[in-house]
Formats: sequence, structure tokens, C-alpha cells
Amino acid sequence: MIDGIWWLVILFAVIAVIWILAKSRGGNTTNGNETLSKKSSHGRSKKQKAPVNDGLQKTSALLGKHFPEYHVNRKAKHIMINQHDKKIAMITMDKKLPVGQRRLGDITVINYHRVPSRAQLTVNLEDAE
Repeated sequence: MIDGIWWLVILFAVIAVIWILAKSRGGNTTNGNETLSKKSSHGRSKKQKAPVNDGLQKTSALLGKHFPEYHVNRKAKHIMINQHDKKIAMITMDKKLPVGQRRLGDITVINYHRVPSRAQLTVNLEDAE
């Protein structure tokens, strides 16, 4: 049988292994308030992949600045453009799809790979109407 001292040695070894494993997996040793402030200072969680100032955000700002006759509604993956409460177009930025226009019912879906120029937006929005 195993003596009492060996049980203590085994118990401390198991505790040490568990502590090292927890430390290597990123256990946080700060208090909860600092953890919350660190998370909020980063501005986004791990699930949210798109940055706050991405291409759609820049395109939305460009539309608002240079095309005041359109109402812009920003969603997570696209921008919806309305004129007189009628949906005119939807702008997406997806590198998996080809650049260009396609129809989705009555709405023109315009896909870009990067932020379009003002001239590109003018031509595409005129085609969409």
C-alpha cells in the first residue's frame, strides 16, 4: 500500500498540474472590474469579426455625404438604400462574389470588393433606379 506521505505528494502534483494547465489556458488573475474595462476598451467580442470602421461603414458615410436624396440604412452585412420609402438598392462587400450588379426581386444588389468611388456609386445608383 501507499503511505500517507506519498498520497500528499500525489495530491500536490495533481494540484500543480491542474494549476499549470489553467494558467496556460489563459486564466485571468485580475479582479472582475479590470476585466470588464479591458473588454469594453477593445470594443468588440470574439464573435464579432467585422471591424467597426470597415468598408461598408466608409461607403455608408460616402453615401450620406454625397447623396442626400437617398436614405441609407446600415445592416451588419449590407447597406439598404431607400428613396421616398421605396427600396432602390442593396450594397454588399463580399470578396467571394464577383463585382457587379444582380437583381433580387425588385431590388438591385450591388457588390463591391472595396470602398467604391463617388463616380462608381453615381453610375450604379442611376442604373438601379
